[in-house]
Amino acid sequence: MFGYDWPRLHAALNDLPTALLVTAVLFQLLALATRREAFRVVSFWTLIIGALGGAAAVLSGLQAEEHIAHGDAVHRVMETHEKLAFVTLGIFAVLALWRLLRERRMGTGERALALAAMLAGAGVLIATASYGGRLVFDHAAGIPTDVLTAETRSRSEGHHHGAGEEHDEDGHSHEGTPAPTAATDSAEPAGHVDPPGTPPHSHEPKPADDHPHSPGTPAHEH
Repeated sequence: MFGYDWPRLHAALNDLPTALLVTAVLFQLLALATRREAFRVVSFWTLIIGALGGAAAVLSGLQAEEHIAHGDAVHRVMETHEKLAFVTLGIFAVLALWRLLRERRMGTGERALALAAMLAGAGVLIATASYGGRLVFDHAAGIPTDVLTAETRSRSEGHHHGAGEEHDEDGHSHEGTPAPTAATDSAEPAGHVDPPGTPPHSHEPKPADDHPHSPGTPAHEH
């Protein structure tokens, strides 16, 4: 469906309703603390949309359960996750319907009761998300067996970044070319060694002298 299999679709549909429902609770608390009508309106609409998104997440999760290869350990965690998801959806669905029918006529006591139900729903929502995380990170649920086997083999082989090795954006490694050293650039020709104590001198050739000069001969121009 849309390029997703059911487990991936379920994972994609989880985040938005979770964020919306938690936001609905937070804005309801702000509305109670500040008495601002705008916060109450935000809480109302995020609750309605979050409940609808939660229904989509639960339905996709039921389909994903039928397409995930799993053993007994995964099944136990999956069953708990599923039960908590139903409880979460039930609480917020009732709250959404309640506020949809009574939002403009609620008294102080009724709003306090609705807020208590929202806080309880948020607690169950967090537990549901925790068990969903355990399915993925503790049991690798949703990852095909052949992919998991290949990944396990790859991890057992290890991956090390060697000295001078560079990596591009795709993760491919390239051996870096070592920079030339000063010793290499300034090395003298092989076979020439200066005795200890020899003053620095230039290796440029000196012009040949045409004839020798006797001791004491004054300098003259050529």
